[in-house]
Amino acid sequence: MSSVSNDQIHLSVLFSPLDDETGKTGSSIFKDVLYSLENYNGLFITDRIDALNFRHRMSEVGYFSSWHVAGDPTLIIVRSGTLRIGLRNGEYRDFTAGDMFIAQDYLQADEVFDDQVHGHTAALVGDQALLAVHIKLSARQD
Repeated sequence: MSSVSNDQIHLSVLFSPLDDETGKTGSSIFKDVLYSLENYNGLFITDRIDALNFRHRMSEVGYFSSWHVAGDPTLIIVRSGTLRIGLRNGEYRDFTAGDMFIAQDYLQADEVFDDQVHGHTAALVGDQALLAVHIKLSARQD
């Protein structure tokens, strides 16, 4: 979910923490990030954020994607429908029209996906198709 005040935007980020002891990727979590807004004569705007490409997305009612990671950091802006992102700990967040979040959970280059540890699920809930925009922010740097 996202929210805006006069001086910042609050954005959910899907993130992969590293275990300090093993150096391995843990289960995906949500991290909340604040982006500062600067006032340019009544236009409140963040610093420039580079992007590589964008895609339009449509998923039909009943869509479900089992455990997976996003890979490259991607800003997802929901235009219609409700997208539920589920985590291994049972937590989930629903994103609806107007919401946006960054999906950037990933594995290190030398790791193999573990279906019992890594990733998140994505499901369309409700009776409305999902329309969204995916903006690839960058290629992940290992």
